[in-house]
Amino acid sequence: MMSRWTLLVLIVALASSVTPLAAEQPAPVPPPSPSFRVGPGDRLEILVWRDDYLSRETVVQPDGFLTFPLIGDVSVRGLTIPEVRTEITRRVREFLPEAQVSVILKEINSYNIYVLGKVNKPGQYKMSQPINVMQALAMAESFARFASPGDIKIIRRIGNNHQAISFNYNEVEKGKNLEQNIELVSGDVVVVP
Repeated sequence: MMSRWTLLVLIVALASSVTPLAAEQPAPVPPPSPSFRVGPGDRLEILVWRDDYLSRETVVQPDGFLTFPLIGDVSVRGLTIPEVRTEITRRVREFLPEAQVSVILKEINSYNIYVLGKVNKPGQYKMSQPINVMQALAMAESFARFASPGDIKIIRRIGNNHQAISFNYNEVEKGKNLEQNIELVSGDVVVVP
């Protein structure tokens, strides 16, 4: 018969060798907002129903293309997830007319925003999911001395043009004009004068 001491040592040894399953799996990516646009470095899982050969995970290349079996290179930069699914489905159906395609965003690596000016921690912020202006300002660790929080601008590139969007922190903080607290898109620059 095993002694209590031996049994205790055996139980401790077994318990310490077990790793929790949750620690081995990466945290799931929250569903992207409808306005999220795919960019270089994003990881997508593309599933073609009943076709294990075509189903796979892929990373968007720096040029904005992904390579997919049967259909080759597909330009996905700037497309929403539903638009990516529509484009891949259209092209796969040229070869497999009944194909059903799903696209899942597995990892966001293309979402960068910038906070500049009179904040305590200016710089580039690489995000794993979209954020709004207030969240970006919180990441920049609030305002530096002599900042003008009522006169913030968000500079957004639209095609070859730039748009300046006004943001009044003082109003939003008081619960007024909350529509100013917009979701930032990759490449947006928040400027605090």
